[in-house]
Amino acid sequence: MNSSATSGGTELKAILIAPDRGLAAQFADTLAESKAFQILADLKKYPSEETLEIRLRQLQPEVVLLDVSSDLETSCGLIRRLASLRPPVPVIGLDTTSRPDTVMRVLKLGAREFLSAPFDPDVQQDAVAGIARQRRPEPAAGSEPGKVIAFSSAQPGSGASTLVCQAAFALRRLTRQRVLVADLDMAGGSVGYYVACQSAHSFLELLEAADQPAFAPVESMAGNCRGVGVLTAPEAPAEMPLDPVRFRQALEQVRRRYDWTLLDLPSIFHPLSLLALASVDKTFLVTTAELPSLHLARRAVRLLAQMGVGQDRLEVVVNQHGRREGMSGQDLEKVLGCPTRVSLPDDHAGIHQATAMGEPVPKGSFADGIQGLVERLAGGTKSEKRRVDFVLQPGPVFAGT
Repeated sequence: MNSSATSGGTELKAILIAPDRGLAAQFADTLAESKAFQILADLKKYPSEETLEIRLRQLQPEVVLLDVSSDLETSCGLIRRLASLRPPVPVIGLDTTSRPDTVMRVLKLGAREFLSAPFDPDVQQDAVAGIARQRRPEPAAGSEPGKVIAFSSAQPGSGASTLVCQAAFALRRLTRQRVLVADLDMAGGSVGYYVACQSAHSFLELLEAADQPAFAPVESMAGNCRGVGVLTAPEAPAEMPLDPVRFRQALEQVRRRYDWTLLDLPSIFHPLSLLALASVDKTFLVTTAELPSLHLARRAVRLLAQMGVGQDRLEVVVNQHGRREGMSGQDLEKVLGCPTRVSLPDDHAGIHQATAMGEPVPKGSFADGIQGLVERLAGGTKSEKRRVDFVLQPGPVFAGT
């Protein structure tokens, strides 16, 4: 494989696989301006794995541009094959739209980048630069990239923002490693309120600058609260662009700078949250014990399973629970279709005190639940599995949902 591509505008040698000839023509029309790709071969149908490997050996492309809109299942099979080669061949998915479920699926299978119509030339160059960086040896040897953990709610008001802030404090205290909490709810984020700290910059600015050669260190953009780095939502509500290329570039930056990055996402059904899940190491889905929240949590678990997010990367947290009658914790897990290892009591007084001071919640059962969560997250073995210990009144509430 050639390694001539750089972030300075050099074209990547590519094989284009596009049964959708309209999509192929639209993409080809942009290449004169973008100067991002040199097309070595234009395949008008999906090749067999054997034919594809022959063309790879013949042409030695630096990237495969793959139409994922014509037949998603077939294109996903090709992505798996290309990612399994040694060395793997970078794949860029091409589609007529940026559907979050499609973006998430192809990136999870191993595609490096994703481009959608109208195939903006600048976005193409961003993708080229991203692949060039991924192929370039890391300057810092001996340090593994950090983990990115997402917190999202089944229903607004479930307490995900409280949990992400308290988990950040506990993770910092437990590991003494570098921890960053980033608020990705650009319209109504509340991380700054819960940690009593307003950073001068937001994740949106990190996203906008992620592809710049002279990218400022994340530490210089983040605030600091009790040793935890903080990127709060902007003061004025804003819209986060659904750009998978820049999003992954931004996460590359935080992975290099922090051992742990905790993302406070909008509700799980928000397109930004679905996009983010393709690039994180683990997701905590926060629900309350209220029936509407549990109903939405079950829908979310099913949706994420369809997108390929397995139970090794997804965990349901039941927050603000009390003791009820009628359904055991094991029955609740069957309803949700996902393990519920952490249940957190409603500690209104302790959380109010912690929020007012921007500090960890006082000792108690809520703090113990947070501690158990981060111990397992960090690989600890001291904490026991915490199961939901309340019950719900049975009935036809979930029938047909």
